[in-house]
Amino acid sequence: MAVGLDKFDEEKERERLRKMSDAQLIREGKAARYMCAPSTNFGKPPRDVYVTALRLCKEEYRRRHPKT
Repeated sequence: MAVGLDKFDEEKERERLRKMSDAQLIREGKAARYMCAPSTNFGKPPRDVYVTALRLCKEEYRRRHPKT
């Protein structure tokens, strides 16, 4: 999850996720899911960047492993 002071670029993040192995992608998705949890944010809504990162991880996983 590339979070920093720069603007979050979805296309760059998609490219980065495509280059990852399945294990790395799952680890990245779990980290994003943790950052979206209410307990992590003290009951406040999660930051948009983490919600977007989680969505992109799910999309990439579903692209690799489509339901038959």
